[in-house]
Amino acid sequence: MNTRHLRQNLVALQTIGRKELTRVLRIWLQTLLPPVITMTLYFVIFGNLIGSRIGTMGGHSYMDFIVPGVIMMSVITNSYANVVSSFFNARFQSHVEEILVSPTPNYILLLGYLSGGIARGLLVGLLVTLVSMFFTDLKIYNLWITASVVFLTAVLFSLGGFINAIFARKFDDISIVPTFVLTPLTYLGGVFYSIEMLPQSWQMVSQANPILYMVNAFRYGILGASDVNIEVAYLLILLFIALLAGFSLLLLRTGYGLRH
Repeated sequence: MNTRHLRQNLVALQTIGRKELTRVLRIWLQTLLPPVITMTLYFVIFGNLIGSRIGTMGGHSYMDFIVPGVIMMSVITNSYANVVSSFFNARFQSHVEEILVSPTPNYILLLGYLSGGIARGLLVGLLVTLVSMFFTDLKIYNLWITASVVFLTAVLFSLGGFINAIFARKFDDISIVPTFVLTPLTYLGGVFYSIEMLPQSWQMVSQANPILYMVNAFRYGILGASDVNIEVAYLLILLFIALLAGFSLLLLRTGYGLRH
């Protein structure tokens, strides 16, 4: 690739990324504030009211235990929601076709939309983290693990939202996966409990939930405690990213759901 093409690709990436970030910030009353309020309610209800009766979990106070899970839950849902809604609207309004007929490579289009999901996920995660400091004295055990896990998770679920947006045929379709897949997997992913509390058979079932590994890897970065092997968690996250990225590029290359 020569310098001219590289410059053109960078301009295209910057343009799409800036559009996505501007969208997130322009409608912050819809994209940033509601999830922060929801997660604050989790801290109040589960952390303060219920947590005081539970006591400790995994050697930590219940509030300290759920904070990493609640932060990760906010990152997962908002990364996914931003890309699925943004790219579906681009398809629905047909302005994505303008990019498809341009010389912009598919991976630039993908990275541009992913940047919006990553930005929203990380922004909401940061805001929820700041709110959590009103409820507990949050300390980070390993900054590199904390930052890398939350970033990779935002990438992964942004990819998931992109794929959902391509397959969606009507607006209602973009809520099916979050409602019937993401929400159950998140609640059963060790956000509010340790899988060590479960019978052995249910522990094995829980270990088939990929979100369990993300939540626990992030919890390890903050608390230094985890129900899963950290190396396995990284391996699974990177594997899913590779698979979903490859599938996304394949869909773009074939034009599935994009060309009429």
